[in-house]
Amino acid sequence: DVQLVESGGGSVQAGGSLRLSCAASGYTYSSYCMGWFRQAPGKEREGVAAIDSDGSTSYADSVKGRFTVSQDSAKNSLYLQMNSLKPEDTAVYYCAAAYYCGGQVRYWGQGTQVTVS
Repeated sequence: DVQLVESGGGSVQAGGSLRLSCAASGYTYSSYCMGWFRQAPGKEREGVAAIDSDGSTSYADSVKGRFTVSQDSAKNSLYLQMNSLKPEDTAVYYCAAAYYCGGQVRYWGQGTQVTVS
């Protein structure tokens, strides 16, 4: 079975940092574009960052310069380093896998809550 399991969420004060992790299993990790999405209460889910199999990355304008996406393909793991966090970053963060970056998401994680106060 395909599984994407996020960890590392929590509560932090504005200006602080968190590192999210996503452990993937059950599919060929290196064949997919991996990414992070988030959904705040009352808002639509939005893309935050993505990393392709060749290591190329992309970010939402709202997080550029503050968030860094990375991966360890040998460990089938995806990461999101979040610095200079703002209250508007509060959301449930989801790990996702798509056949290609910008394409429809094939697999979703269960989400991890990030709260910035």
